[in-house]
Amino acid sequence: MINEYISEETPYNNIPHNHALAIKICKGLRPNIFEYTPKLLAELIIECWDAKAENRPTAKELYQTLNKWCNSFRFKDSDIKSQVNEYDDKIKLNRRSEKRSNNIQTHPQAIYTSRLLNFKNLPEPVNSDITKTTLHSECFDCQLDELDLEEINQNEENNTE
Repeated sequence: MINEYISEETPYNNIPHNHALAIKICKGLRPNIFEYTPKLLAELIIECWDAKAENRPTAKELYQTLNKWCNSFRFKDSDIKSQVNEYDDKIKLNRRSEKRSNNIQTHPQAIYTSRLLNFKNLPEPVNSDITKTTLHSECFDCQLDELDLEEINQNEENNTE
């Protein structure tokens, strides 16, 4: 939610919310971290996305971390304060220079209401290689090869039986 708030974008809004997306998420797909996100927040976001629940911070740990950061704002030279100020400066410049459309197109099969997704045989969740190695997002074109498509189709067929 932190990433969605900072980026002002809903994750996976341009693709269908279906079995193929569930498989990709299990295999490590994560939303892009907004490029101007303060480093400390980006690291916290990545921790929260860990594939293993026991590695994610608890609500109490999140509260303690965020509270510590809020308290450090009183100090002129705190790391989080300088990162947030830098974020504010960059986002203000970005908003002035970019004519961002308020009418963001959402894929018709991107559904943001609660519903039961009964997918069988999903792979074991893994962490994204990208979030392990980089803290800034880049946009890449994606191309699926025949093996990827066959695997997705086979998994969808198995789940309908």
